[in-house]
Parts: sequence; C-alpha cells; structure tokens
Amino acid sequence: MTIFKQKLDEEYLTIPEVKELLEEVEADRAADEERELRYELARAIEHVNAFAFLDPEESRELVAELQELEKVDEATAFKIANLLPHDRNELRAVFAQERYALDGDELDAILDVVAKYA
Repeated sequence: MTIFKQKLDEEYLTIPEVKELLEEVEADRAADEERELRYELARAIEHVNAFAFLDPEESRELVAELQELEKVDEATAFKIANLLPHDRNELRAVFAQERYALDGDELDAILDVVAKYA
C-alpha cells in the first residue's frame, strides 16, 4: 500500500517571523514543564536566535521592497532577506541557480535596499 502526502499550502517566512512563531511554541512548552524540547526544535530555536537580525515587520518591509526590483521574485526576496548579503559575491550565491546573471548595477541596487535594513 502506498501512502501519498499532498502539499496543501506553502508560505515563505523570514527568519525573524520564524523566531516569533518558535517563541510562541517555546512559551507553550514552558507551561508544560514535563515535556522535553525535541532536539530539532531546540536547534531551530538556536538558529533563529543566532540569525534573526531584524524584527518581523522590518523583514517583511525588506521583502516587499526587494520584490519591487525587476529580477527579484518572491522566493529570492525571502532568501536575500534571510541572508542579508553584504557584498556582490554573497549576493551572487543567491542567484547561482538562476538561468540569468545580474550585472553590477542590478546587484548594487539589491545591496542598496539590503543596506537600509542591515
């Protein structure tokens, strides 16, 4: 017998948004002190605490501003907002899998937007 799993929905989140959600999960867990924090959840909380540099509202503003740029789609905007690249080389890594390459001016335009928030 084969069991198939179906993806019902998909939503992109920024690291600060995930941090906010995990804080709620952690608070719920704290109410039930007998439940131990699962390893994966503990690692996820450590990760978001280490890499959430913006607050959730700022991260969403950054994503929205990035999406206004011509060659930045939704998924890429979220990647950039989560990584907050500082230079062209870091930013090129985000676009490495794309079928197109950005020129220096396009990269700089993206970095200028990121610099406003970083």
